Amino acid sequence: MGTSKSELLFQNAQKHLVGGVNSPVRSFKAVGGHPRFIQCAKGAYVEDVDGNRFIDFVGSWGPMILGHNPDRVIKAVKEQLDRGTSYGAPCEVEVELAQQIKEALPSIELLRFTSSGTEATMSALRLARAVTKRARILKFEGSYHGHSDGLLVSAGSGATTFGVPSSQGVPDFLAKNTWVLPYNDVEALDVLFTTQGINIAAVILEPVCGNMGVVEPSKEFLNALSKLTKEYGSLLIFDEVMTGFRLGWSGAQGLFNMKPDLTCLGKIIGGGFPVGAFGGRRELMEQIAPMGPVYQAGTLSGNPIAMSAGLATLKSLKSLKPYKTLEKITSDLAVFLRNEGKKKKIPIQVNQVGSMFTVFFTSGVVDSYLSAMESDTKAYATFFNSLLEQGVSMPPSQFEAAFVSTEHDAKVMDQAKKIFSEAFSKVARAL
Repeated sequence: MGTSKSELLFQNAQKHLVGGVNSPVRSFKAVGGHPRFIQCAKGAYVEDVDGNRFIDFVGSWGPMILGHNPDRVIKAVKEQLDRGTSYGAPCEVEVELAQQIKEALPSIELLRFTSSGTEATMSALRLARAVTKRARILKFEGSYHGHSDGLLVSAGSGATTFGVPSSQGVPDFLAKNTWVLPYNDVEALDVLFTTQGINIAAVILEPVCGNMGVVEPSKEFLNALSKLTKEYGSLLIFDEVMTGFRLGWSGAQGLFNMKPDLTCLGKIIGGGFPVGAFGGRRELMEQIAPMGPVYQAGTLSGNPIAMSAGLATLKSLKSLKPYKTLEKITSDLAVFLRNEGKKKKIPIQVNQVGSMFTVFFTSGVVDSYLSAMESDTKAYATFFNSLLEQGVSMPPSQFEAAFVSTEHDAKVMDQAKKIFSEAFSKVARAL
């Protein structure tokens, strides 16, 4: 597999872009080698500048649930291009998309579009602090909610739950307004609320984690979150940037029959274009300007190109009803991967929820950040690079979710399974 053009492009990119990339995980730092520069994509495949074709399980990190370049979405975008790219004014399509989102997610009575998931989570937390008159927020270790200062926080040492900055440039005083607990730890959650509940403005979580790899919440954990936030008057915020319209028409909240106070969205609702949104109960959202005192704005919020792509995507999902099929395809793949690992005596855990999955190279159950970190990252790098050499694109990090689309049909998956099997053989030889 030739990669000379990608190598040259990466060398040139490093002269002009930080690390040669516009998002850190794309650099391949965690797996070695250099990134492939993609020139086109269609269906379940991406193709690099050297003409190499890959079965893609990255899916632009989640948005491409209909596969790459779906005809209905492209048609909608081309029609909108003829009408203009940005107005800086209201347009009909943003209202239509908002209506579709509200129909799918009953917890949302009003919403506001943004241009990224980071903006959505940042704005939701500002709103939560304003309405509760409290400063503290609670997040969970290993979860990622965008790169705003108050959320780039990791767990403190020892018994403390005070956050510490996980990036240079984040002031200590901001980090200390964020508490961090282990995901799925009901006891720690109960202790913190018992002692500090009246100071917690909001709890923000990924209802299914994707940013430490796929980790599913326990029923007890979700029940405790619902009970304690209600009891202490804290807001419950679901970060469904990744899971919204990915795990079902009503997202993770529909899957688990929960009704958060606020929801953050992104990825799929933009159909492959930059987008974010946050929404919730009317009395909360009416505190946002121009109706209320909480300021939030954005020049490209509700951009008509992104709105058109998102609306076409949601209309397709509504008519196709693909979620049962996606679940079966992904579940079948997860079973195959587990069996292959066992057959080749490789310690792996395959976590899968809906059309999301992660292959963890560890013998232990992965239900938290701490257990995810027990994974053998060198084994994953071997696995990843073997797959890439044979024509399968997976996330270039052990700690990310992989995604299946409606274009991953039986023929594609049969081909992928053969390549996965060969990659496991290479890992087995390296162990």
